[in-house]
Amino acid sequence: MAEFEQPPAQPQPHAAAADARSVHEAPGPDTLLATRSLVIDIPGRSAGAPLDLTVNQGQCWGILGPNGAGKSTLLHTLAGLRAARAGHIELRGTPLARHARRDLARGLGLVFQKHHDGFPATVLETALIGRHPYLRPWDIETAEDYALARRALAEMDLGDMEDRLVDTLSGGERQRLAIATVLTQDPALLLLDEPTSQLDLHHQVAVLDQVRKIASHPKRAAILVLHDVNLAARYCDHLLLLFPDGTACWGPTRTMLVPAALERLYNQPLSVGEIDGRPVFLPTIP
Repeated sequence: MAEFEQPPAQPQPHAAAADARSVHEAPGPDTLLATRSLVIDIPGRSAGAPLDLTVNQGQCWGILGPNGAGKSTLLHTLAGLRAARAGHIELRGTPLARHARRDLARGLGLVFQKHHDGFPATVLETALIGRHPYLRPWDIETAEDYALARRALAEMDLGDMEDRLVDTLSGGERQRLAIATVLTQDPALLLLDEPTSQLDLHHQVAVLDQVRKIASHPKRAAILVLHDVNLAARYCDHLLLLFPDGTACWGPTRTMLVPAALERLYNQPLSVGEIDGRPVFLPTIP
């Protein structure tokens, strides 16, 4: 049976379960993104836990929760694409609204859950879109831009597909291309909405290995929306649990992987084991 670190003894605000409590960290010189009393705007839901998150350089955060809990809405809010109901977000100590759009695109890179191709393009042309925040009007991509795009494609196992049209790709290949495009963008903070969707097991591991490698860089970080608790346990050092009633808890992964909290999160009994020293969670089937 896996053992879990005991959560903080003192109750914290917005505890999602009796044995998993929010850990509030003050922003510091290594902080990339911070939220201050942030309440995301979900239509039809009046309540919402104010989120006081501090994402520091070198961290990889996972967002877990059932369908409809607001995971994608939160990610889009952090990217500045949706207005919050209350509170604000800071990127490197400055509110998002004060950042020029070009600077914001250099600081934040978002991979959406769904992808829509507006016009025919090759794989390489699509990856090069990630360099747009660095180009002035009428500029063309440099040799360095092409090198960055090709490196990102290779990292996503798409290096031999650069001349293919995007509409000929499978769903999994399209997902990897979306990640390659944001890697080409080279932002300080990766925001990835279900990056492993449509991927086979090999590519799930390969993609998350690469994301974790990037996030561990001293000047980088990542926030991932995931549905697989076991992948979150392996790759994320911090977790945010979003509950459908609007409550939430967050903190280091070792304090969030509490069976009682996860069972409440998913409304599903769980069995917990251990493989290679890591906790493994499986649904308990009567």
